[in-house]
Amino acid sequence: MGTLYDDDIIAWSEQQAALLRAGRWELLDHDNIAGEIEDVGHREKKELRSRLIVLLAHLLKWQFQASHRGPSWVQTIRTQRVAIDDALEDCPSLQTLLDDTPWLEKTYLRSVRDAQAQTQLDVFPAELPWRVEQVLSPDFWPD
Repeated sequence: MGTLYDDDIIAWSEQQAALLRAGRWELLDHDNIAGEIEDVGHREKKELRSRLIVLLAHLLKWQFQASHRGPSWVQTIRTQRVAIDDALEDCPSLQTLLDDTPWLEKTYLRSVRDAQAQTQLDVFPAELPWRVEQVLSPDFWPD
């Protein structure tokens, strides 16, 4: 039997919230609370990367596989743009990732890998061919 944190994270989180509200600082599980707070940021960053990978892969397919364009691609592109916009509105600090060249390059390379796996094509540019503002714009559809 481990700690409450190890055995039942829901019960642990409810306990910790009650202790915080009661001002019982000395009873708080400081290390695990700090870890959980850090994890929130990691999850938000991971979600942004995941959505951007899907969006970029679909934009690549849109441009390089024009004959396969269809409503499902349009819906996926629109859905990802809206979700990314919502994430940036909810967590404005995520914008720093979109301005971080190494982070963006890594994200783009993953999208290329996904687009290649889905299309069996090896024609995608080695570097992101669009500006981030274009990628996120609802009016941008690469030709």
